[in-house]
Amino acid sequence: MKYDVKDLGLAHKGKLRIEWANEYMNVLTLIRKHFKKERPLKGLRVGCCLHVTTETANLAITLKEGGADVSLCASNPLSTQDDVAASLVKDFGIPTYAIKGEDNKTYYSHIHKVLDLDPNITMDDGADLVSIIHKTKKNLVKNILGGTEETTTGVIRLRSLEKKKLLMYPIIAVNDADTKHLFDNRYGTGQSTIDGIIRATNVLMAGSVVVVCGYGWCGRGVAMRARGLGAHVIITEVDPVKSLEAVMDGYIVMPLLEACLKADVFVTLTGNINVIRKEHFEAMKNGAIVANSGHFNVEIDIPALEKMAVKKRHIRDFVDEYTLKGGRRINLLGEGRLINLAAAEGHPASVMDMSFANQALCCEYMAKNHKKLENKVYKVPEFIDRNIAKLKLESLGIKVDTLTKEQVKYLESWELGT
Repeated sequence: MKYDVKDLGLAHKGKLRIEWANEYMNVLTLIRKHFKKERPLKGLRVGCCLHVTTETANLAITLKEGGADVSLCASNPLSTQDDVAASLVKDFGIPTYAIKGEDNKTYYSHIHKVLDLDPNITMDDGADLVSIIHKTKKNLVKNILGGTEETTTGVIRLRSLEKKKLLMYPIIAVNDADTKHLFDNRYGTGQSTIDGIIRATNVLMAGSVVVVCGYGWCGRGVAMRARGLGAHVIITEVDPVKSLEAVMDGYIVMPLLEACLKADVFVTLTGNINVIRKEHFEAMKNGAIVANSGHFNVEIDIPALEKMAVKKRHIRDFVDEYTLKGGRRINLLGEGRLINLAAAEGHPASVMDMSFANQALCCEYMAKNHKKLENKVYKVPEFIDRNIAKLKLESLGIKVDTLTKEQVKYLESWELGT
């Protein structure tokens, strides 16, 4: 078995942590039992480019139990948990190519290692697998049934491919499932982003002014958690509807340049490029903390900050201090990469349970239905979404009401009214 991890000696610790996460992933555990019995992925090669965490490990194990030959690489150079990568190789026999802190050359070489295994199904978090296939590995498409995509940034890239009629095989946008983005993006990103910022800086949120750039589901989650810790939260947005929603949710909304004069902490969650730029750095207070929780490290214009700085030093783990002319200091966290995975452990397992349940069941759906699908980006089938929510409630010991026959008839009828 081929692999590239930091140290197989870390495997024991990784295995224990994988088991710990599994305790909070009840829906995925049920799916694993079904997969082990039915083997719906038997004979299929599944290539995964995901954050190599304890939760992802449990997904990979589930896919393998379903009969798949699974290979895994990291979807971000700083998101890998080295002990988990070691355990996947040593304890579970899953080819894994991921080392925390790997440089860009190694990162892309690892992606190519997964693609060298000629996958039948791709599983992406950011669409790097799909992107490389479409740029330089088009010969692989003949054996690809379809793929899945985990995150907003990846879905944006894939919809762009589809719009230009360049998408070469069907993809299911797992990110768009209600049981994914309403929970993973909001509650997972909200908690883990604040966790990453605090672990990196030990900053006191209470009384701080926190700017959240972007009021999508991830931004809402971070804003909610920051406010819950006592921070004064400012939202910056370009979408008038989301801006109005933020106002109605009780936040201050203003242009980013204006917010720079007031803020202590900045977090970007937009999926776009150069959200925080030179003019914003020039306006920031001394000691400002800047972090990104979007998928790629392009939301903060780091090259501009590098040019502006007269001095740079690594002052804490995951904190680079840039001193500008005049002595003002700006602190960049996690090299501008996903701070919740760079400095913390990512989303809690209980919320990733639903996200990865979607991944597993969509992989099964793709295996069974790929012949019916066109080269488009599809939503998660509603029956999968609802079933995951039902199973999650059951795992929490929560019961809900059901409609009576009379209520069903009323909802299905146009004749009945007042």
